[in-house]
Amino acid sequence: MMKEYSTILFELKDEVATIWLNRPDFQNALTEIMITELTDAFKHINKNSEIRVVVLRAKGKVFCSGMDSNWLKDISKFSYELNYQSSLALSECLYQIYVCRKPTIAVVHGEVVGVANGLLSVCDFAFAFNDTVFRMNEVKYGIVAAVVVPYVVKRIGEFNAKDIMLTGRDFKTEEAYTMQLINKVLSANEIESFLFSFVNNLRGNSPQAMTFCKNLIYDIVNNLSHDESMEYSAKTIADINASDEGQEGMNAFLKGRKPYWIKR
Repeated sequence: MMKEYSTILFELKDEVATIWLNRPDFQNALTEIMITELTDAFKHINKNSEIRVVVLRAKGKVFCSGMDSNWLKDISKFSYELNYQSSLALSECLYQIYVCRKPTIAVVHGEVVGVANGLLSVCDFAFAFNDTVFRMNEVKYGIVAAVVVPYVVKRIGEFNAKDIMLTGRDFKTEEAYTMQLINKVLSANEIESFLFSFVNNLRGNSPQAMTFCKNLIYDIVNNLSHDESMEYSAKTIADINASDEGQEGMNAFLKGRKPYWIKR
């Protein structure tokens, strides 16, 4: 059963969950409710075995214009503790997307402003329309998008992050691609066919193997020393080779047939 939300749309078709930011009249600016609903949606996705791939998109002309200005006015009047709790909620939202057990794809267009760059940075893949404009201009208003910084730095590195965050300048899709903020640049005419093909390729892979792979990369990058990663990766291979999907995949390969998870 698909869940219903007030600021996002949740669609499920052919094992693909698509989450649409759905405040087009407000350029999909993030609010407290939207952050809560995104967090809930990704928790739901993690528990749903029917879902194989997740796509994050937006309705209207702009992917996301950052934080909602009316909410920012409220936040400016919050106590330290309320500011802290508000930031923790956004941090939890980004983390839930980052550790999603399924492959995640962000498709961005129009403008990607401020914390919206965090939304695409926590996804496994990010594709952008060729006329998209990006900016992280919080410093111009005396603030810092602190909770998105770890994920943006992971994507583009320390000095690219300094460039876009300290200047607050606009930059376009080709530069975003060059600095590896996004994986691919596409025209409006290309995006749907490319996305369909890309998603179908992911759906041809073992769901369990992709989850194991994501977990392995996460732990090697975030938690383990080199020596620890050697033992951990060897154990991961042994675990997945002995699993049902590992056995099915190897048997299918040896017998020249498709494994059961390929349904098309």
